[in-house]
Amino acid sequence: MWDYYGYKPYKPVAEKKAEAQRKLAKLRKKNPNISPIIIEGKKIAVTWWGTAWNKNLESYADYANRMGRGRSYVKNGMVLDLQIVPGAVNAKVSGSGKTPYDVLIRIDKLPEHRWKAIVDQCSRRIAGISDLVQGKFPEDLAHVFLKQESGLFPSPSEIHLGCSCPDWAEMCKHVAAVLYGVGARLDSDPTLFFTLRSIDFSELLQRSVEEKIGSMLKNAGRKSSRTIDDADIAALFGL
Repeated sequence: MWDYYGYKPYKPVAEKKAEAQRKLAKLRKKNPNISPIIIEGKKIAVTWWGTAWNKNLESYADYANRMGRGRSYVKNGMVLDLQIVPGAVNAKVSGSGKTPYDVLIRIDKLPEHRWKAIVDQCSRRIAGISDLVQGKFPEDLAHVFLKQESGLFPSPSEIHLGCSCPDWAEMCKHVAAVLYGVGARLDSDPTLFFTLRSIDFSELLQRSVEEKIGSMLKNAGRKSSRTIDDADIAALFGL
């Protein structure tokens, strides 16, 4: 219902949260595998990967001015479902409509030459790579991953936004909430970042493990085939 001046009446946050929970319950009946974003503390993200994702977006002036619209949305549980697939984020966000809005964010694949350069720079840093899959981050790799235009994190030109809401702005509050939600999701599984950028994280593990094994065997005076199965890599890193 709209008021005399064409504006919707103010709805308290508690009421918005309750409405979002009702919508979430309905979604669960249709799809028990939905994955909402739940923020338990004051911070949206707490690990290096999650905070780095959010800080990267906020480092661009255009995004910094608009990202704040989604901060309260994601904190208040409005992101009812968020799925990360190769090159895209599919999400449902509670809003003023009767049904959740559909958000689709597409992320360009990391250019092959940039990925190769990053893999080369990460070689022989097996301890650091091991930390990555645990949500930790070695500071000596920060400049490699975070450098704009040549690092891993996407720039605005590599991010394509879409939402089914009637808001005319390209980055509405629903899209902004999902972008922050990605940071929260990376807290629990940082390897999803590589899924989002459509790059093979096992290649980075493979290269680093082979470099380490080759070095160890060389020091022991033995030859190495310098190969290791993906299953062995997964076991080594607990994936």
